[in-house]
Amino acid sequence: MKQAPGERASARGLRLAILRSLFNRTVSDGLVDGAQQALAEMGAARGRVTVFDVPGAFELPVAAQAAALSGRFDAVIALGAVIRGETDHYEHVSREAAAGLAAVARETGVPVAFGVLTVREAAQAEARSRPGPGNKGREAAQAAVLLARTLRAIRGPGRRRRAGEGRR
Repeated sequence: MKQAPGERASARGLRLAILRSLFNRTVSDGLVDGAQQALAEMGAARGRVTVFDVPGAFELPVAAQAAALSGRFDAVIALGAVIRGETDHYEHVSREAAAGLAAVARETGVPVAFGVLTVREAAQAEARSRPGPGNKGREAAQAAVLLARTLRAIRGPGRRRRAGEGRR
């Protein structure tokens, strides 16, 4: 499958997991809405997109690992928001969420899209979770679908990654 730059990948036939962090729920809900809209535009069937809730961004990596290892999903879309506060908590949570999600993708071979906003102020998160083309949930969904299609093309026809295949 060759794809021209800017061309939208098809989500038809893909099984997708969306992980929603419940912390900063209003923002996360906006990101999920954007992701679901993008997936629908790319042809994803509603019954093949499953949303799972986790307490916060710190818990996203373990949920992503469970989804990836289940063998049920072609890609995982992790969504949430970490907003800077008065303490260093923001630094630790955002760093571990990013590192953990990247590790899951590398170790399992399942695409994990990083749709976790790491912002200084709530207004920045709200702006990035509003409906429209700048919605970061939308962008994460598009990235997940494109990478899932690319990996299928690299692996060859009829060969899917099996749960745990990417681990050493």
